[in-house]
Amino acid sequence: MSAAPPDWSVTVVGVGADGWDGLSPAARRAIERAEVLRGSARQLALVPGSVAAERVPWPSPMGPALDQLPAASPGRRVVVLASGDPMCSGIGTSLVRRFGPAAVDVVPHPSSVTLACARLGWPVEETTVLTVVGRPVALVTPHVTPGRRLLVLGSDTAAPAEVARLLATAGYGASRVTALAQLGGPEERRFTGRAADWPHAATDPLVLTAVEVVADPGTVPLPTVPGLPDDAYAHDGQLTKRDVRAVTLSRLAPLPGQLLWDVGAGAGSIGIEWMRVHPSCRATAIESRPDRAARIAANATRLGVPDLSVVQGEAPESLAGLPRPDAVFVGGGATTPQLLDTCWTALPPGGRLVVNAVTVQSEAVLAEWHGRCGGSLTRLSVASAEPVGGFTGWKPAMPVTIWSVTR
Repeated sequence: MSAAPPDWSVTVVGVGADGWDGLSPAARRAIERAEVLRGSARQLALVPGSVAAERVPWPSPMGPALDQLPAASPGRRVVVLASGDPMCSGIGTSLVRRFGPAAVDVVPHPSSVTLACARLGWPVEETTVLTVVGRPVALVTPHVTPGRRLLVLGSDTAAPAEVARLLATAGYGASRVTALAQLGGPEERRFTGRAADWPHAATDPLVLTAVEVVADPGTVPLPTVPGLPDDAYAHDGQLTKRDVRAVTLSRLAPLPGQLLWDVGAGAGSIGIEWMRVHPSCRATAIESRPDRAARIAANATRLGVPDLSVVQGEAPESLAGLPRPDAVFVGGGATTPQLLDTCWTALPPGGRLVVNAVTVQSEAVLAEWHGRCGGSLTRLSVASAEPVGGFTGWKPAMPVTIWSVTR
């Protein structure tokens, strides 16, 4: 959070596509009293010439100008114009994060989400709202499951086409897509079609994409709970297998907003499934081999968590300087000198450490740490049914010993 003068404040007024005519009396009064108006060129043009305030458009990029807002117009009443509801993926949220809620007075307008649900007849509480404004469209992927209703906030005229392309590629080409443009304004209109043959390459700069998710025949939905099929990942055999992965993640206990270190990440499955649990979950995958590090990044993008951080380097040396984790997973290399010491030291009180081992030597290390720090030791044996001649028998995988402990 940035420091602001003790008495400094800013008013943020939401403006819809209907412009000045659609503003409430309170919103109009705030704008009429302003000495400085900040907003995009389009937003500033919606204010009638009778308002005498100085009009200052945002530069690109806008971030530095937001940081300098208190110093830019000292002692003057500043009003920032926003699109719709300033606190719905809007500039109001950015300002509150920088300067705190006490310094930001928000006069909202009905959001595009509210207007879209009204037009479509969708209950807001049963609709998932996502934003890809300035972010990869792959973030939509974890939410694409049959029967779900999605509203995707985009940043340009091509956003609906990008969403449709993602759906079709993921096996959801039958999904019904509606692009709602200029909601609430005199030029409001909609574009409709199926994801597989979406006919609108460009729509409108002020557009929201609504999706009713329908799976194509044969598509296997991927849930957000841990334990995706092994073939969901590109890998070279260095992969925590599905059943062991599900148990491991249950011990790691992903929580919203928390950060995981996945040390010796292999294909990245643990970090990826940690992040798929909740959009605010974060993970850093540490992998020594460049080819595997590249594969982790590709897996993460395809499975809808492109923000997974990948660090290519040897542990424990490559752990130095990383943000402090809430949980750490070590999938191999428990015998590496100082590795577990470094991971244990990095954890805050309440942090979780989970280490998997398949060799006698690694198990001995885990037994020693268990004796020193406590926690639980679990041996997991999994067998799969496979053909044996004309019959079916059980083929066991190597047993895995899991040590989990809370600091």
